[in-house]
Amino acid sequence: MDEFDRRLLNRLQLGLPLVRHPWQALAEELGSDSAHLRSRVQALLDDGTLSRFGPMFDIDRLGGAFTLAALAVPEQRFDEVAERLAAMPEVAHNYRREHAWNMWFVLGCATPQGILDTLQRIEAETGLTVLNLPKEETYHVGLHFPV
Repeated sequence: MDEFDRRLLNRLQLGLPLVRHPWQALAEELGSDSAHLRSRVQALLDDGTLSRFGPMFDIDRLGGAFTLAALAVPEQRFDEVAERLAAMPEVAHNYRREHAWNMWFVLGCATPQGILDTLQRIEAETGLTVLNLPKEETYHVGLHFPV
């Protein structure tokens, strides 16, 4: 990662400009061109520096639903259960925690009923009880990790 990539990543964490041609506006701001910016983002995705680049949607405002959930997975089954969850389109991501509830994941569905149905399917397929932790209130935190 060079200095330009650092400047690009630091700027992208603040969001794309809300204009008709955001990449062009961003390129002008960074003293580059839009094709170069997009190719740098793709290179950072390809080499694993970035795991994801995309929009964040307010799923509630779009009529959908999401929840944070957890499983207490026996260590010998951890990889198998993680792979099963990763294969489900409703699972945004899952990760290990050092806790009795050692596998955490986020579900996103088109409807609140879809969340309940998916949680029941996970319990049926894994034989494990799901801890469902739905959002009670929304807080917007300006999170930025300087690179």
